[in-house]
Amino acid sequence: MKRSTVYLEDDLHKALKLKAADTDVAMSTLVNDAIRESLLEDAEDLQAFDERKNEPSIDFETFVQSLKKDGKI
Repeated sequence: MKRSTVYLEDDLHKALKLKAADTDVAMSTLVNDAIRESLLEDAEDLQAFDERKNEPSIDFETFVQSLKKDGKI
C-alpha cells in the first residue's frame, strides 16, 4: 500500500470524517472504495463505447432536421 497526500475541501473532509466515525470504517478505506467505484464506472463506460464503436453516427444538425421533417418538433 502507498501513502499519499490528498487535499480535500473542508466540507468534503468533514463529511468523510463524520461518515468514517458513523460507519466505523477508516477514512482511507472510504476513499479507496470511492476511487475503486469511480474506476469501475469508467471501465463500464469504456466497454459500452467499445461495444457501440461500429454503430452509425449522426451529427446533431442532421438529427434535428430529421425530427423537424418527421413533424416531431
